[in-house]
Amino acid sequence: MADIIKLLPDHVANQIAAGEVVQRPASVVKELLENAIDAGATTIKLIVKDAGKKLIQVVDNGKGMSATDARLSFERHATSKIQKAEDLFNLNTKGFRGEALASIAAIAHVELLTKTEVDEVGTQLKIEGSKVIAQEVTVTPKGTSMLVKNLFFNIPARRNFLKSNQVELRHITDEFHRVALAHPTIAFHFYNNGSELFNLPIVNFRKRIVQIFGGKANSKLVPVNEETQVVKISGFVNKPEFSKKSRGEQFFFVNDRFIKSPYLHHAVVAAFEGLIKPNTYPGYFLCLEVDPGTIDINIHPTKTEVKFDDEHTLYALLRSTIKHSLGQFSVVPAIDFEQDPNLDTPYSYKNKQVEIPQVTVDATFNPFANEVEKPKSTSNTAGTSFTNYTKPSTKGWENLYEGLGTKKEESAPFASMEFESEVITGSIFKEEKIEEESVSTTFQLRRKYIVTTIKSGMVVIDQSRAHQRVLYEKFLKNITIQEAVTQQLLFPLSLHFSTTDVTILKEIQEQLRTIGFAFNITDKEVVEITGVPLQVVESEVEMVLEQLILDYQMEISGDSFSQTDILAKTLSKTLSVKTGAVLDAASQQALVNDLFACKEPGLSPFNKPTYVTITENDIDKKFI
Repeated sequence: MADIIKLLPDHVANQIAAGEVVQRPASVVKELLENAIDAGATTIKLIVKDAGKKLIQVVDNGKGMSATDARLSFERHATSKIQKAEDLFNLNTKGFRGEALASIAAIAHVELLTKTEVDEVGTQLKIEGSKVIAQEVTVTPKGTSMLVKNLFFNIPARRNFLKSNQVELRHITDEFHRVALAHPTIAFHFYNNGSELFNLPIVNFRKRIVQIFGGKANSKLVPVNEETQVVKISGFVNKPEFSKKSRGEQFFFVNDRFIKSPYLHHAVVAAFEGLIKPNTYPGYFLCLEVDPGTIDINIHPTKTEVKFDDEHTLYALLRSTIKHSLGQFSVVPAIDFEQDPNLDTPYSYKNKQVEIPQVTVDATFNPFANEVEKPKSTSNTAGTSFTNYTKPSTKGWENLYEGLGTKKEESAPFASMEFESEVITGSIFKEEKIEEESVSTTFQLRRKYIVTTIKSGMVVIDQSRAHQRVLYEKFLKNITIQEAVTQQLLFPLSLHFSTTDVTILKEIQEQLRTIGFAFNITDKEVVEITGVPLQVVESEVEMVLEQLILDYQMEISGDSFSQTDILAKTLSKTLSVKTGAVLDAASQQALVNDLFACKEPGLSPFNKPTYVTITENDIDKKFI
């Protein structure tokens, strides 16, 4: 029998490895940024075009590479980070596997420019699909510049699975945030299609958070700091009132490396137990420093999953530290048992009975006396004397109040006149018709359901889901036909958002205009609202926009139809009648009519039933 097992060629093996390391352009950004940090750079520039599909360039001022190292860096399992297996338990660098550059070079066009501080000239290296095209001597500043062009050019199937530019750029921005937050002592610059998105100078950790997530993030942060023999915990958590329904602003850094740990996340949520609403998550930016020998990072090529030697101890320490910080900075509500002594009842009045104040009235007092004696004065400044002054007579003033206590027939001079009755008893309609119309065919059950009758029985409608369906179809129609009505604000609203949120608002600005929103982006973080739809209250504008941005980040959709659908769903969910709202009979009937006028009345925008039908036969079966 012939041998059938053969070694794979290097370029095939590299493409297979690239499937794990490089999943999308954001994976390339992560690997190149981490290499720049390991090179000791103090300034790093990230440049992308078409969300990284055409170009990803990372420029740093690190120590650079020699000509030999530059060529060897693109070989598989070639690295300068470790030398032996024991080094895996004492890692102080981002990379150590030696697979990233080889995987990137296997599926893209790569151009490398690098130079060390001692060399007079640098090295230029061009690689296409793991094949070295050219290696030349060039003039370049100290550091390294890595250009990755035409990602997945030789794997068209993988390229077709990439999302739209907006979605891929969002993933790149998330990776940039993770690296920039972990290293506030490094300056970062981020450019997309020639425009600057982020310019982050060297600052402390708190200011770096504010730089990325906007100025209003500063008021949300609560410091966390604890140092033990096991772990050193530092960073910030958001105040409980700023918890969100999504898991956006949640970052764990272990030894300056971003990780994902559901177990530690549960410890943070447990610390906020009783302080946040159900189905909401707190935001946090926590840095953990542990002994490198107590963690294992070599689990997945992305290196975002780690294993700890003693997770239970970390869980308890993290939970207690956050609870202590929330209590230390008076975030947790507390009962004050120390009463102000000034509010205590004096001892002399302790056993005294409370008496009703007695008010005395002088029944003989008459303000309209005939004569009022005034103190005599010899003369005033003008020489006029007021010695014989008397008050004008008001005799007969009592007659003005005569008859007030008598009956209307006796005293009222208009008793003989007839006035129109306040209650209208007549009607131009027949009484039978009025009685039929006054009977309502709908009623509200427990402020959640609307019950109405039909020929075969009755219908029980979920008022919140029904209103969501009505608003959803209305918003879709407005966006499609572009006939929305805008309510202009007398005074424009200035709302502050992060740079990422402003980018999302720019993407959907046209769709927002078609449903009635009118706004201008005056700054990188300031949005001026000048008009809102008729259904949106001015006080809810910020909440609606924040919820819309969160839904876009969660849904991760790029085409225009999906954007329109998410927009309509978010607005219908935010502006719909909530469970617990009291509806009058007219509103109940209007909601029922609007629901059954929809194209799909049986389902809400989120594919949940809006009503159930109970027939007369179903009711009869209950009495058998």
